[in-house]
Amino acid sequence: MATDPHLLDVDSVSVAHGDAYAVRDVSLRVGAGEIVTLCGRNGAGKTTLLRAIMGLHPAAAGAIRLDGADLRKQSAHQRARLGIGWVPDDRGAYATLTVAEALTLSHVRGPAAWSLDRIYEAFPSLAARRRTYANRLSGGEQQMLALARVLHMGSRLVLADEPTEGLSPLLVETVGGVLNQIRDDGGSVLLVEQNLHFAGGIADRHYLLSTGRNAAEYDRDELVDREQELLAYLGM
Repeated sequence: MATDPHLLDVDSVSVAHGDAYAVRDVSLRVGAGEIVTLCGRNGAGKTTLLRAIMGLHPAAAGAIRLDGADLRKQSAHQRARLGIGWVPDDRGAYATLTVAEALTLSHVRGPAAWSLDRIYEAFPSLAARRRTYANRLSGGEQQMLALARVLHMGSRLVLADEPTEGLSPLLVETVGGVLNQIRDDGGSVLLVEQNLHFAGGIADRHYLLSTGRNAAEYDRDELVDREQELLAYLGM
């Protein structure tokens, strides 16, 4: 569980797309050594909120703080240097690079950076295909590559947008094992996750968003107890 309740603070954040708000007055926290999930129906604002935390979309109101420091004036590149890693749902982002090239592209190397040996041990399929161009990888392997990149960068807060979507059960297990290793190392994860069974088994706390607003917060036991109710709410 969390040892520092203030690694990431999102305080009353609103995010607009044109004249409409995709996220309105949302607050959450992620502690050091904690995995937290964002759950909600499609269109609830989950991905938009992650992009605002990363600096890829401006927040119209509210504050985003890392270790108590305001991030509003920091670009996405600067936030990456501060230790925030972005694992998007766009798996083809590095199509023109080989696996090895994509892993070493960034010069950001935090103290928690995984070595290439550790990455290849965690993701054997990437080790076997390190000279393969990313556009020739399977969808699951591309997802592994996106996650492996932020580990090699040494990100202490990983923002992951549906990292298990479309993956085989074996690869979902691999993702879960890696996320647990991040937590064991003292790192933190905030992930958008529709797989409630996966989320309930791995995350410490869960935020439910509804039409861009905070709807509920659950600890692990509460999510497990209410899984069927939430599945019905999410239409799954």
